[in-house]
Parts: sequence; structure tokens; C-alpha cells
Amino acid sequence: MPAADVEVFEEQRPRLVGLAYRMLGSAAEAEDVVQDAYLRWSRADRVDVPAAWLTTVVTNLCLNRLALARVRRESYAGPWLPEPVLTADGTLGPLETVEQRESVSLGVLVLLERLAPAERAVFILREAFGHPHREIAEILGVSEAHSRQLHRRARAHVGEDGRKRDVDAARHHEIVESFFGATVHGDLATLERLLAEDVVALADGGGEVSAARRPVLGRASVLRYLHGLAKRPEAAALTFRIAEVNGEPAAVFWIGDVLAGVVTVTIEDGRVARIRAVVAPRKLAFAAAQLA
Repeated sequence: MPAADVEVFEEQRPRLVGLAYRMLGSAAEAEDVVQDAYLRWSRADRVDVPAAWLTTVVTNLCLNRLALARVRRESYAGPWLPEPVLTADGTLGPLETVEQRESVSLGVLVLLERLAPAERAVFILREAFGHPHREIAEILGVSEAHSRQLHRRARAHVGEDGRKRDVDAARHHEIVESFFGATVHGDLATLERLLAEDVVALADGGGEVSAARRPVLGRASVLRYLHGLAKRPEAAALTFRIAEVNGEPAAVFWIGDVLAGVVTVTIEDGRVARIRAVVAPRKLAFAAAQLA
């Protein structure tokens, strides 16, 4: 392949990885899709608009994978969460707008699981990448009217849970750091102050490691749950730092030299309303490689 064509593709790569990741919720699968798109690009005849051509290829490769992914997740052990990705280095492409950052957050990616594959594609192409419906219709091979209908249905399914939340970035970071520090040190008084009354905690162990198989609901139950985690023998060797994960501050945990978990929180009215912990080693592999 001519060096110029390789350069064109590499310029598009972060955006394509970001698109595939939003579609699939898996960084490893997103990279596989983009590599497949690269092979198709290398065999293609002259392409007039590379960005549009590659967007169409990646979107449709993802649509082919989503049906199989849904079947696998129906038998998943416990809550399913997306693979966490460290995003400060631009791995998922530009996160310059509120919509771009929200669309890679674990919370919104979980909501996107409610959508049919075509609805998910339209939602992502419209909300995260700003494509007009005329372009989306061409990418998906549907009419512009149908694209608009899919978008309306997607917005309705995502609903109020996917609404934008105006949380000051510095305040968000402060709450996250206080919350995880209190968790590690078993500071129940601080945790009680930081947790919302109807807080929900989810843990994705994927059947690989010990983790709650059902959501933990309510402040009292979550306090007991966090206190129990802090009392585990391995907690003495636990260290953490705050990093940008999926476009927002999160805690990255190690036990010794091994990445043991990535935890994000959703903040509403100054309190922690959702806790999402990814502890399945397979799902931590991509973040571990980034950190290495």
C-alpha cells in the first residue's frame, strides 16, 4: 500500500476506534474491527472521500458483531459493563464536546445496550459525531426519514438516564477522590455523607473473580458492601490513583503490581448516585496494557 494511503488511514484511526468502541463497548473488539477495516482499505480501489468510506465500513462491521454480542451477554455472569479505557491520550479520538465525552462514559454505554443495533448506530453517529441524517442514511443504507425515526426511538429508549449533567470538573474530581479514599480506608462517616440515598453499585467480575452478582441498592446496603470490601485481606495491599477513564475521573486500583479494578461513579446533586466497578481480568487487559 502506498505510504500516502497508510497515512490517510492512520489519521482516521483514533476516530474509527472511538466509533467502534461506542458501538461495541469493547476496546479489544473495536481494535479488531478497525484492523479489519484497514485490510479492506488496503484492497480498495481509489476512494474519493476516505473518512466517509471508512465510517461506513466500520459501522457495518460493528452491526454484524452486535447480534452475536447480544446473545453472549444474555448468559453473562452478573452485571455486564463495558471495558474501561483510559482516554487522556486520545485513544478514543477527540473528546472535545460534552456529547463526545458522555457518549464514551460507562453509564451511557450501558444505556445503549437497550437499543437495537441500527438505533445504536444512528444515535452514536448523530450524538457523538454530529453526522446529519442524510449522511447517516447513506452509511446504513436506509432512507433519511427512517434514520430520523431510528434516532427518535433511540433517544426515547435512552431517556432521562442519559441526560446531560452539569458537574463542575474540579468538583467531580474532588468527590471521586474523597469517595475512593474513604472506601479504601473504611471511613464510613465520609461515605455516608457522599452517597445518595438511592445509590446503586454494580460490579462486573464476568464470572472470573468474586463480585456481587446483583446490583446493590440503597445507601445502607452500599455502605455495608463497601465496608465488607475494605475488610477483605487483599485490601491491605490495595493502592489506587485517579485517572481519566471513559472521559471522566475514575479510580484505578492495583493489588501489588496487578491491575485489580477500574471504578467510575455518576454524580447527581453533589452525591454519588451510581458506582460501576469493572474487576474482570479479561476486561481490564486493555487498560492494563495502556498503563504498562
